[in-house]
Amino acid sequence: MRRWTAALMVTAGALYVGAGMASAASLVSAKKLEINVDETKTEEERRALWEKVGGWCAIQDWHPAVEKCEESKEGDDTYRTLTLKGGGTIKEKLVDTGTTSYRYEIIESPLPVKNYEAQFSVTPDDDDLDEINVVWSATYDPADGKDDKEARKTIDGIFKDGIDSIKAKYGNADDDDDKK
Repeated sequence: MRRWTAALMVTAGALYVGAGMASAASLVSAKKLEINVDETKTEEERRALWEKVGGWCAIQDWHPAVEKCEESKEGDDTYRTLTLKGGGTIKEKLVDTGTTSYRYEIIESPLPVKNYEAQFSVTPDDDDLDEINVVWSATYDPADGKDDKEARKTIDGIFKDGIDSIKAKYGNADDDDDKK
């Protein structure tokens, strides 16, 4: 049986910055889901979870705010346009990809942020051989006329809803580890 633990990590300043992410932004948000797996199948389970949640437009399958995702190309660049439930769209550019990760930046959105760059990944846990982590993190600044609190609340909410949905869709219904 898998054990799922969600941990919200939110900090001001450039404290957590994924490999290659911009460090000039003034705010950082991150959400992590730890998943216990059979130690002998860690890599297999990590790749299986990535197959479910890691595609560039897979966000439409697991994020409750996303109604649909459309991928497009402009020259060598790859974009996705997220149509949000209740209206609005977000255009994002794929910056880099790894085996089980990608980095992206927001090009256009109604969100109260600018200079937004994020990373989404499924990785082995650094200190537990029987865990894998889903990590979503971003650096950003408040949009002009917006304050830190509003920007942080928005991004934290997006990350929380997304990671909670992954946990609900791919976790065990009887898992109570979040109540710790």
